Amino acid sequence: MLILTRKIGQSLIIGDNIEIKVVSIDGENIKIGISAPKNVSVVRKELLEVKDENKKAALIDKSSLEKLEKLIKKD
Repeated sequence: MLILTRKIGQSLIIGDNIEIKVVSIDGENIKIGISAPKNVSVVRKELLEVKDENKKAALIDKSSLEKLEKLIKKD
C-alpha cells in the first residue's frame, strides 16, 4: 500500500486520467474529489463488501434454511 500525505487542495494522479483531490478536512472526516472517465467505476469499498455478503447469503442451501427454521420454531 502506498501512503501519501496531502494537504487541502493537493491532488494525486492515478494513471493518465484519474485525479484524487483533498477538498476539505473536518476533524476525522476527509472529503475527497475524484475526477475519472465515465467508464471507470468509483464505488465506496463498504458498499462492495455489503454486496458480497448479500451474494453469499443468497447462496445458502435449502437444507440450512430448513434447519434454521426448526431452531427458530423451538423457541
